[in-house]
Amino acid sequence: MASVMLLATACQTNPVTGKKDVMFMSESQEIALGKEADPQIVAQFGLYEDPNLQRFINEKGQQMAQISHRNNLNYEFKIVDSPVINAFAVPGGYVYFTRGIMAHFNNEAQFAGVLGHEIGHITARHSAQQQSKSILAQGGLLLGMILSPTVAQYGQEVSQGLGLLMLKYGRDAERESDRLGVEYSTKIGYDAKEMADFFTTLQRKQEESGQALPSFLSSHPDPGDRYTTVNQLAAEEKKKQNLTNAQINRNSYLKMIDGLIYGEDPKQGFVENSVFYHPVLKFQYTMPTNWGYQNSPQQVQMGPKDGSAVMILTLAPGANLQEAAQQAMQRYQLQPTESKQVTVNGLPALAVVADPQQQQQQQQQQQQPLRTLTYFIQHGENIYSLMGITTVPNFNSYFQVFSGSMQSFRELSDPDKLNRQPERIKIVTVSQGTSLAQALRNNKVPDARMNELAVLNGMELNDQVQAGTMIKVIGK
Repeated sequence: MASVMLLATACQTNPVTGKKDVMFMSESQEIALGKEADPQIVAQFGLYEDPNLQRFINEKGQQMAQISHRNNLNYEFKIVDSPVINAFAVPGGYVYFTRGIMAHFNNEAQFAGVLGHEIGHITARHSAQQQSKSILAQGGLLLGMILSPTVAQYGQEVSQGLGLLMLKYGRDAERESDRLGVEYSTKIGYDAKEMADFFTTLQRKQEESGQALPSFLSSHPDPGDRYTTVNQLAAEEKKKQNLTNAQINRNSYLKMIDGLIYGEDPKQGFVENSVFYHPVLKFQYTMPTNWGYQNSPQQVQMGPKDGSAVMILTLAPGANLQEAAQQAMQRYQLQPTESKQVTVNGLPALAVVADPQQQQQQQQQQQQPLRTLTYFIQHGENIYSLMGITTVPNFNSYFQVFSGSMQSFRELSDPDKLNRQPERIKIVTVSQGTSLAQALRNNKVPDARMNELAVLNGMELNDQVQAGTMIKVIGK
């Protein structure tokens, strides 16, 4: 009888399909989860400081939310300060676009298609169906997530440069969100086939960089099939809604992103020749050779491509080194096995070897136990924590890798690194008809970056551009 009651409460009507879904989360729980996730996401990435862009995403988002299947939710739309090309949604009405994806759109209609796709994940309750605990990294990030289920899985996230908060959806969910993206963007007047063209840009970007695809272009539906399907859906939806003047709005979009920071923002820290530099906090350290990394306002995460270890740099709260170490051990439920005071390039430091406490080890079940090496380093008014994590069998082989990187930490004094400026999108107007390649050369784009700029513009290098056409180039 109890199981019948449970099943009855778990079956809820899907707002999009009208069918009954098995759902163990109420709408109020969805909203509460989104409210809990939002400040952590903002802290993880930071908001991109551009009032015009933030106003644009909010206006278009609210307009689209009103014609969606769940217009009762209080939606929030934000651009986060990350160079990674992605957009994602969490339950309850929260949608995020990175500045990296904003840089790669070439008109408002492409943006609107992806916006509709992300709203679709919320309206069809895809994100709630993921049982949402996977959205949040326990304790901001660390051991709670690393312990579940393997170090290797976490290491792959680091080496691929993906955010930790991106949900992966199944084939059917992605197709449904594509359909909703077409429907919603068409309803607010945009040409939805532009979303299909943006899929092509993303495919080319992946081929160029070897990076993993963002969540809305996951490996589930075949990208080629998806392109064809979205084009077909767009034509049908345009006819269904009798939309005779579908908007693309290329020039207005390009003008809006003129000056947008492109790639890494040096003030948040940058890597050059395997050295991480932070001009604002004035420190540097050497990263292990051939390790991938992901930088965010809260931490720098590093890992080898095989995912067998991970190293994380964060600020450590505490009045002194001992207090910082004690708080970190408590926060991550670690038991120190060895600790000693050291000096790192003239800076006072504390080196601690620690294992997860017994209850944490039990949560690992059949997984191999973990071991950590952490250097707490005092630099100026801040204490930095550099924590290396791997399995106990791998610890001895990684010990030198961890400690070598940690002991390279030093004050940054190089003026070139301290004063490094970010690259920015610059919008220029082609003065005479020519190929995209020639137009880029005329704007001093080096040959080595030709393909990158072609992808950024959503064009091929041999495409002809007419006089008066706006294109993107990169400048300081």
